[in-house]
Amino acid sequence: MSLGSPKAAAAVRREPDDDPDPRYLAFFECFNRQRFFEAHEVLEALWLVRRGTPRHLFYKGLIQLAGAFVHVQKNRPQPASALLEQARGNLQPYGPFCDRLNVAVLIERIGGWLRCVQAGDGSGLLAPGQTPFIELQSPRP
Repeated sequence: MSLGSPKAAAAVRREPDDDPDPRYLAFFECFNRQRFFEAHEVLEALWLVRRGTPRHLFYKGLIQLAGAFVHVQKNRPQPASALLEQARGNLQPYGPFCDRLNVAVLIERIGGWLRCVQAGDGSGLLAPGQTPFIELQSPRP
C-alpha cells in the first residue's frame, strides 16, 4: 500500500487493527503537525484509489483543506480562501459525523479560518496556540 512520499509514510502511526486506513490517520497526524503538504499528499494516495466511491468528495474536501493551509503558510490568501470554501462545500454533506470525524465542528472551524484569511490575518492561524487542529473521535468500543 502506497502512503505517498517517504515523509508522509514516516508519519503513519500504525493502529493495531489498521482500521481506519493508515493513510487517513496519517492525514490527521501530518495536518496537526502543520505538515500540510504531506497531509495533502498522503490522503491523495487514498483518494485516488477511492475515486467514484461514496467517500470520494469527503477525502477531496480534506485534501483541499490541507492545500488551503499550504497556501496560508506561503502567505497566499486568495488561493487559501478558495480552497477553504471548496473544502467546506465538499465536506458539508458528510456531517454531522463521518469516519470518526465531527464534520459539523470542522465546518465551523473552516468558517472561522476562512474569516481570518479573508480579513488578511491568515498568518495568525499558524501562531503558537492558534494552530489548526483536527481531532478524530475515539472508536466505539
